[in-house]
Amino acid sequence: MNSGLVGRWNWISVCLGYLVCSTVLGVPVSGCFDEDQTMALLVKTMKANTDSNVRRALLKGMLNGLEGRRDVPVPNGWSELNIELAKNDDVTIRELAAQLSQIFGDPKAIENALQKLRDPKEETSQRRAALVSLLDQKNIEASGYLEILMDDPDLCLDAIRGYAVVENATAPAVLLGRYSGLKPSFKRAIIETLASRETYAKVLLDAIKRKKIPLEDIPAHAARSMNDLLGAPFTAVFGEVRQVHVNRQKLLEKYKRLLTDDAIASANASRGRAVFNKTCASCHLMYGEGGKIGPDLTGSNRANLDYILLNSVDPSYDVPDGYKTVMVLTIDGRHVNGVLAEEDESRIVLKTVEQPRMVIAKEDIAQRKLASKSMMPEGQLDHMKDQEVVDLIRYLRSTEQVEMTK
Repeated sequence: MNSGLVGRWNWISVCLGYLVCSTVLGVPVSGCFDEDQTMALLVKTMKANTDSNVRRALLKGMLNGLEGRRDVPVPNGWSELNIELAKNDDVTIRELAAQLSQIFGDPKAIENALQKLRDPKEETSQRRAALVSLLDQKNIEASGYLEILMDDPDLCLDAIRGYAVVENATAPAVLLGRYSGLKPSFKRAIIETLASRETYAKVLLDAIKRKKIPLEDIPAHAARSMNDLLGAPFTAVFGEVRQVHVNRQKLLEKYKRLLTDDAIASANASRGRAVFNKTCASCHLMYGEGGKIGPDLTGSNRANLDYILLNSVDPSYDVPDGYKTVMVLTIDGRHVNGVLAEEDESRIVLKTVEQPRMVIAKEDIAQRKLASKSMMPEGQLDHMKDQEVVDLIRYLRSTEQVEMTK
């Protein structure tokens, strides 16, 4: 089987499509290798076979294969099939077909999605799905609706992150205007969003200068992004986002003096879990909770203080290729740092702090480079109080989960 095709299409659905094509239509498998021919063949298969399981699988496969893309040419026969699918008793089939029609640039499908987004009586899951699909298609009207969506507690986080997907001149004023009244997780999302584009980052930097946003609210990964986008003007306010390997030994000695056996024994693991949740959990799992960007720390060598310190002080000291940072600048100015999860000839999929799965079409990439750094920023311990460091280490060396101090 053609490996490039498998990279683009969900292989289970493709194989199912081949099976149905050959058994139902008698079409040779060799005719499925070109993308346009493949999509037309899958459309033809769905026309010939009304089995809901087959149709559902093939629609999901087409969506997976086209994830992250937009304005894809309409496959032969799709318009006629879509009219039929829109009347299907299976709601999943109707929704999958509608999402595909958006990717194919169908104005009616786009307007239907916008109507769902505008309707507060629509189910939250439906409005969220409509928002995601519309923003994936860079829909300006959907971006203009984000401020209203922030009034809905169930969609506020999606709306905040939506400003990163499609550039919106009102984003900095809207997000900073609401910042003080939001809970910590939403505040963090605002900082991450404003650190994703140069135009946004400049306004955020000004807010930091005017002390509207406390320096301690800027997480290390957001500081790294702002440093990449703004350079010297940012470091003049925030301080040097430095490479720590030069002073690695001095830093290790500093923290070993702090982290004596007595200090760790008297530390509070519950407080340490709260520190972990604030600084580490967005990327790392611990006892089954947290992010999946970096390694799962539950089974790591956490009892060894030297191991913990080296990986905390200088996370890029010996980083595997799979955890090195991929830095992407899109053609519309979005700055993204992540770990490469998947890649084929049309797109890359990154795991980022903000999103466990971020799909970027290669046609949308202006610059891309692989950094030698780990995704984990350097100097995280430097931004903590001594007691927070000791409590965090106590938690990291724990042998079972503890309650978290609120």
